[in-house]
Amino acid sequence: MSKRRAKPKALPRFKTEDEERDFWATHDVVDHFDPSKSARATFPELKPSTTAISIRLPTSLLEEIKTLANKQDVPYQSLMKVYLAERIDRERRKAG
Repeated sequence: MSKRRAKPKALPRFKTEDEERDFWATHDVVDHFDPSKSARATFPELKPSTTAISIRLPTSLLEEIKTLANKQDVPYQSLMKVYLAERIDRERRKAG
């Protein structure tokens, strides 16, 4: 047997933030939320968090990466990130 959700209650108009704060302190958002009117949030300007790491590479490998990056006119660390992401993607597809 499926349960039907009750129609969401209308939100009152608040004159001040304090009035709204008091309202939410005593009411549940679930009673006023209509999931059919929700939209997926997007954050186009959000940059992913990064963590600095230290990695030891043979000098010849690092020089090769720098040469390739120079030919593509990109920073070598950015090229390394692209290469790592591509390989991880390939491994995931292979495993799945």
